[in-house]
Amino acid sequence: MFKQFTENISGNQAYLLFSLCIFLLFFIVVAIMLIRIRKPHVDHMSQMPLNDNLIDPSKTSQQ
Repeated sequence: MFKQFTENISGNQAYLLFSLCIFLLFFIVVAIMLIRIRKPHVDHMSQMPLNDNLIDPSKTSQQ
């Protein structure tokens, strides 16, 4: 099936096929990263915006 596409490629169509490959490769890499991510890391990152224990630099410079 893929051989039929590559046999009839001319000029601009090569760019279309190349961009499709980049698009698919990007989403495959993202999917692999999401599968391999650790649960504690996800929990830590999800709590960061809610954590008030972090020092706010704008409050420390006021006198």
